[in-house]
Amino acid sequence: MVKLPKPGFSTIMLFLGLMFLYVPMLILVIYSFNASRLVTVWAGFSTHWYGELLRDQQLMNAIWTSLKIAFYSASMAVCIGTLAAFVMTRFHRFRGRTTLSSMITAPLVMPEVITGLSLLLLFVHMAQIIGWPQDRGVATIWIAHTTFCSAYVAVVVSSRLREVDLSIEEAAMDLGATPFKTFFLITLPMIAPALAAGWLLAFTLSLDDLVIASFVSGPGATTLPMVVFSSVRLGVSPKVNALATLIILAVSLAAFIAWYLLRRAEERRKQTLP
Repeated sequence: MVKLPKPGFSTIMLFLGLMFLYVPMLILVIYSFNASRLVTVWAGFSTHWYGELLRDQQLMNAIWTSLKIAFYSASMAVCIGTLAAFVMTRFHRFRGRTTLSSMITAPLVMPEVITGLSLLLLFVHMAQIIGWPQDRGVATIWIAHTTFCSAYVAVVVSSRLREVDLSIEEAAMDLGATPFKTFFLITLPMIAPALAAGWLLAFTLSLDDLVIASFVSGPGATTLPMVVFSSVRLGVSPKVNALATLIILAVSLAAFIAWYLLRRAEERRKQTLP
């Protein structure tokens, strides 16, 4: 009889950590198929609440609004964060560099309540001075999310830019390429994984934000976290479980597709090696 090795302390802690993270999600998925209106009482298997979720126009509008804002915010944050990271890593000596670095990293440590309140006051004073924005809505949420998401993108991209070999860029410019062309043909492809990671991080942060959006949103723009939070305050609805299950499914599929594509690319790379 073969004796199995006893699991070590690291293995046990890893197993407990994974259980702590994923068992609640598993319970949520199971109860999304609960026929009962009460979340904690199991009354049989049913997909009734998925149909109710699709018929809930308020939730559908909130999902579309959140996805739209998250896409625009992540795209703009990548542009601004990349420029900021490029300035911080390529231009080491200029007046105000320390101030710029501090202002970029400030949203990382600033409480969201302070950020949301300051942006609210900014929009109110702008409306009084220049007449815009007259009403807070999608545009103000987009600006607010871009503000704090750019800081995360700048940190991610700057860490990648510091690892880029400058001799490659210098060789391209020695061969006649302009700095602008060198950036788009040499630097940008090398930092593409960091840009993708920054975009996904900004998209997730924008989609998940509740505090800042609550300050800068208006009656015509309600994001998904705001709708879910308001419904949970009145009692957890099984539709929320169904929505969370669909989000978990979408994230799992995206992670699996990314893993599969990376594995295929790695296999093709090994096949091309001599």
